[in-house]
Amino acid sequence: MGENVRVSDPIEFSFLPEQAADAGIDRPLPRGERLTLTLPDGRTLSALRWTPDGAAASPAVTLLHGAGLNAHTWDTTVLALGLPVLAIDLPGHGDSSWRDDFAYVARVLAPDVALGIEAWTDRPQVLVGQSLGGLTAAAVAASRPDLVRELVVIDITPGVDPNAGPTQIREFFAGPTDWASRDELVDRALAFGLGGGTRRKAERGVFFNSRIRPDGRVEWKHHFAHLAAAAAAARASAPTAPPQDAVSAVLGESGWEDLAGVEAPVTLIRGERGYVTEADAAEFARRLPEASVLALPSGHNVQEDAPIDLGERLRAIAGND
Repeated sequence: MGENVRVSDPIEFSFLPEQAADAGIDRPLPRGERLTLTLPDGRTLSALRWTPDGAAASPAVTLLHGAGLNAHTWDTTVLALGLPVLAIDLPGHGDSSWRDDFAYVARVLAPDVALGIEAWTDRPQVLVGQSLGGLTAAAVAASRPDLVRELVVIDITPGVDPNAGPTQIREFFAGPTDWASRDELVDRALAFGLGGGTRRKAERGVFFNSRIRPDGRVEWKHHFAHLAAAAAAARASAPTAPPQDAVSAVLGESGWEDLAGVEAPVTLIRGERGYVTEADAAEFARRLPEASVLALPSGHNVQEDAPIDLGERLRAIAGND
């Protein structure tokens, strides 16, 4: 495995004062660093390490985002949390390499995440994952119990319908994959009712989730949008393609197996307007009777809709040690 390289870009962290002001957070801003790790097969894993002002401790909390997002989705939650934090870009997202095999499922992603935790932390983590990141976190906790002190799964269970959620999100990502400018992409996000409700928030999200190619065109950083567009084109040419119910069932069962194998304490946090229904939460509690289950007033992206509440909950779980 290649050497861990640290890269800092002041522009990447220039939004923090504005985010703190919007959230009403007046504590000193943490120091942010961009980390890059070369994996054994030559791919790279990228992450953000946040260190509170004056602190020298290694991360106590590791955060894994959902599909189509990146490590910056946690920024305001990190500000509210106020602890040393590692936020990883899952493979195929953010600044991490895409996978040639397109295998963006929890058990495939988990080994890369485990290598990142080993390289960038020095203690068992409170491992927090939202959506795809939650299932990946469960796979890490089951396979590498030495790395995980507690597991927090946000608005996902293995039983959730993979097609759940607003159809406009799927349609949004199934559209074009490149644009003339970021402003054009912001306009599209707002037209689909996405982006956080204001143009400024949409601009911030687009900045972190897109890149400018050598030809000057803007494209999504995450592989999911490119795969979704290709899948939509394939469906249009072959509308009778077989359903994926059997595949979903297999992946769901492996997710329950992972959760059943977790030795650390487990907490499920669901958004009241998110993808995990009360019935899903009840099934989670039935299968994991020792787990804690709670709801916050938010949609699926709890870390963006209720970052202050979530940060306080995670701080209570992590403890200020």
